[in-house]
This record gives sequence, structure tokens and C-alpha cells, in this order.
Amino acid sequence: MALDGILLSKIIPQIQAALPLRIQKIQDVSPTELLFHTHGSGGRKQLLISCHSVYNRLMFTDRSYQAPWQPGNFVMVLRKYIEGGMITDLIQAELDRWCRMEISRRNNLGDPETLYLYIELMGKYANVILVSSENRIIDALKRIPPFENSRRTIHPGAVFEPTPSQNKKDPFAAESFDPEISLTRQFSGFSPFLSREIEYRMEHGETFASVMQEIRNSDRLYIAAENQEPLFHCIELKHCGTNVSYPLFEGFDVLYYRREEKDRIRQVSGDIYHYVNRQLRHQQQKLPKLYSELDDAKDCDKWKKYGDLLFTWQVDDTKGRTSVSLEDYETGEPVDVPLDPKLDGKANARKAYQRYNKLKKAQAYLEEQIRICQDETAYFEGLIEQLDMADFATATEIQEELQRLGYMKNSQKRKKTNRRRKETKAAVTTVTAPSGIRISFGKNNFQNDELTWHQARKNELWLHAKDYHGAHVVIHDEHPDEDTIRLAANIAASFSAGRHSSSVPVVYCPQRNLKKIPGAKPGTVQLGNYRMIYIDPDPEPLYSCGAL
Repeated sequence: MALDGILLSKIIPQIQAALPLRIQKIQDVSPTELLFHTHGSGGRKQLLISCHSVYNRLMFTDRSYQAPWQPGNFVMVLRKYIEGGMITDLIQAELDRWCRMEISRRNNLGDPETLYLYIELMGKYANVILVSSENRIIDALKRIPPFENSRRTIHPGAVFEPTPSQNKKDPFAAESFDPEISLTRQFSGFSPFLSREIEYRMEHGETFASVMQEIRNSDRLYIAAENQEPLFHCIELKHCGTNVSYPLFEGFDVLYYRREEKDRIRQVSGDIYHYVNRQLRHQQQKLPKLYSELDDAKDCDKWKKYGDLLFTWQVDDTKGRTSVSLEDYETGEPVDVPLDPKLDGKANARKAYQRYNKLKKAQAYLEEQIRICQDETAYFEGLIEQLDMADFATATEIQEELQRLGYMKNSQKRKKTNRRRKETKAAVTTVTAPSGIRISFGKNNFQNDELTWHQARKNELWLHAKDYHGAHVVIHDEHPDEDTIRLAANIAASFSAGRHSSSVPVVYCPQRNLKKIPGAKPGTVQLGNYRMIYIDPDPEPLYSCGAL
């Protein structure tokens, strides 16, 4: 669900109130998101512009965003032209879904000039366009050449044509409306979703004017859910059941930060998902073939029997024949012996013995390959679970893990950065239980290893979801109370592949009961004596302590 013009009209005044703002730094946190680090009379602020087809918006945010390794071309243009400039005004076009940001700066000669940043938040057509004072396009986040759209070209050097007005009525100034025509067609800024909400309210006794007055006075975002999809607007959504309200910008962060972070991980480090899934499919397809080859290898004794029969019955004339029937000297039953038509009897017998020896030796090799294949399958299944719950930093560490283990190639440009990262410790997450005891857990294999082998003390309690891929959890206390153990077990279950199950078994023991497995993948341990607790994963205690 994308925002509409009415909701954008509630955002614009809150940003205008903070102006003027000096642009200190510009980053692209994904191919569709720009982050302006600004400073004004109210202090430092982060201004996020998202042109995602679903999550497009304009807002202040306090959340932490990771920038990609290299900035995109459009960000480099913005840095050249407006970094260091002053945002002096932000104007919405009537109640449409686009606005114009005015930026004052000095050019290369030191002369003052004004540039315009047009922010169009229109679903899949969302865009950011930098325009000169002569109304020429300098560049755009999404270029639209003439052969794609002859009516409105978005390309450097072209004359900028604003989005045409829809010539609809202003709903805040309207005194009446036509009940035979949908509100979306009559008024500017109305989305079909807002129209349904207002029509529902009017059917239940409210007036159009009273609803518009409520919209005018609102400074919050109301969020409801329908079929697992979030629905939101600046007034209570009475036709959607239960609502939760937040301050406007905080509500957008609650709605979109985690969802966009998943997209951001795929966009910035998208080859991880593709690579891990491809490797997992390869191992899953390989395993049945290995089992089939092992079954054939275990049936090797028949080749020894073929060689014995050929020597016992002194079969010589076998050239040109593909098989021969010989009597089994033990059972008296006929046995069909396969032959190579190019060889004589003795050569076929020697070949049968060679095949027997080869298959006999292959059994140990195939059993080893099956074990390796099973380990690789489990490893990549674990990585997929970690990526499903990963934030940007965790996904980056997983990418580095694959590079260190030799699965993925490391680009030349990032070798120095990766070398520095190898010297730093993996950042595990630490929260405080209501009892005041610290609980730490890892979100990927390197974090798990760092926590288990370097940060946990020998008598501190270690936990992990039994028979599931998941987080290592450590309670930094030798004698924790039961509530703290249950909270740590909840974390272990919630950050595991069993998070959607009930009664997840979680093992726990002192760290001294763990052993490293030589040559094993990161994040793998061998358990000694342990105890077990069953837990139903519950997100509420995790939100309370900050684990989620």
C-alpha cells in the first residue's frame, strides 16, 4: 500500500517546520532510497526519500541505515550539486503525490543559485529529479528516455515538465460532494483506500466535513492489518478492525523499516540469497545420486563372482559376445555374466576383478562424500535461516563468511576493507533481562563462534534450539533464575528454524561442556552433558527486552 496525496500533505508541514536545513551528506542506502544527513536549528536530522514501488515516502528517521560499498551515479551527481546546500522550502503540488524541494547553494564561481529537487511518490513511477534554475533536468534517479515516454522525457538536458494537475476539487475546502461519483474521482489526494474508509464512516452516521476536520487535525499514523498486509492512514481505520497508532514518522518506521531492510539486503548483497539457494539445491540433488552409487558399490561381490566363474569354467572365446550363462559352482543355478565383446575370457575376468576392487574401495569414499554432502546441506540450510532473520550488518558478515571459506569470490576492490574487517570481532547482540542479567546471542555463524568461544565464560549458561539451525545464546551469569533461563530459551527458539513451531526443545549447559569439532563449519559445536527446556516462541518478551 502506497501513501496518497492527503497523507503526503500531513508529512510536508512537519518537514517544513524544521527548515532551513543544511545538507551535510548524501547516501543511497539502496537503489531506490536516498538518505540526506542534515543540520538545522533543531539539530541533526536524517531525511529519507524512498522511491520504492510500494514503500515510497518522504520522512525524518532516527533509524540506522548502512550505505552500500560504492555510491550510485545519481548520488554522485547530488553530492556534486547540492551537498553543502541549504534546503529552504518544500512545497506540495496541490494535494498531488509530488513535491518540490528548493535548495540554495553557491556555484563554482561563488554566485548564489537555486536548484530544485522534485520528489514524485507515485507508486511504481516514483522518482527523484534534480532540476536547474533554467528548468533543465540535471539528472534523475530513474531516467525515462524519449522512446519509453514521448510525452514526458526524464533525461539529463531535457526540459522538465511537471506532472500535470488532475483538476480535482480540494476536499478540505469542499462544502458538498456528489454521492453518485466516487470520492477518488472528485477530490485531490484521495486514494481508493481512504475513500472506502470515509464512505464507511458516512454510512455509520459521520459527515464528510467531520472526517476531513479529523484528517486536518491528525498528526499520527494509524496502522491496521488485513490478510497480513498493513493498512494505514492518518485517521483511525474503523472499517479495518483493531488499530495501533504512532507518531507519524515513527509509524512509517514501524511499517517499513524491517520490510525494506529485507529488500535492501537483497539489493545490496542479493547474490548471497541467489548463491546460497543455488548451492543448497545442488547439494539436495547430489545426495540421492550418491546414495544410489553407494547401493551399487555395496553390490560389488557379484563382480568377484563373475571373475571367479570365468576362471573356473575356463571361458576363452568371448570376443563379440556381450554375456555368457555359466553354472554357479555353489548353487548350481545359471548366472548371466556380462562381457566386454572386445576382450577374451581372461581379460573379462580381470576386468570383473578390477570392477570389484574399485567398487569396494568406493564404498568408503562414497560414505565420506555423503557425510560431506549432508554437512553442506545443513550448512546452507542454516545460512538461509540466518538470512531470513538478518539485518544488513549480519547479511554482510554472512557474505564475508562465504568469501573466507572460499565459496564466493572476493572482489579486488573490497580486499582491503575485508582485511580490516577480519581484525574486528563479530558484533553479537546483548540485551538485559528483567532480573538485570545480560543475555547475548549471535545472528550468524561468526557471531555464534565469537560468543561461544571468546566471550562466554566457562561457567556461564549456553543455550541452543535442539535439532534446529539457530542462534547461540549465553546467559552471563553462573546461577540465573528460572525467568531469565526461559527468556534466553525464548530467544534461542525465536532465532531458530523452529520459530514458527510450538514446544521447541532448547538445550542448555555450562559453556565448559562444549567442544569444538575439528574441521567443522563455523557455528558448529559438540555438546557434552546438557539439560533441556521446552518453550513456545513468543515475540512479546523479546520486544520488551530489545531482542527484536
